[in-house]
Amino acid sequence: MSFEPGSLDRLLAEAVGEGSPAAAELRALFLASATGHVAAMSRAAGVKGWRDEAFKLQGLAASFGMTALMEVAARAAHAGPDPLLLDAVADALAACRA
Repeated sequence: MSFEPGSLDRLLAEAVGEGSPAAAELRALFLASATGHVAAMSRAAGVKGWRDEAFKLQGLAASFGMTALMEVAARAAHAGPDPLLLDAVADALAACRA
């Protein structure tokens, strides 16, 4: 089975209906949670904290079908703290907002 990723708004519209208040709420909750995980990664004092947040972000992204964010979060989790990977994670999250 293959999955073609789409935009967050399109995926939410397909799941709960276009223009649905639930879609808007889910979008806001996803973005707030993902932003929190990225912020926590930037503040992580060590490898464990970084990896924990990256794995949480990977799971969140997977549950919403945001494959690009999921993939870069997985790379970050396996690599450990890295400013360039943090930038890539932030860029992937920014793409989810579009």
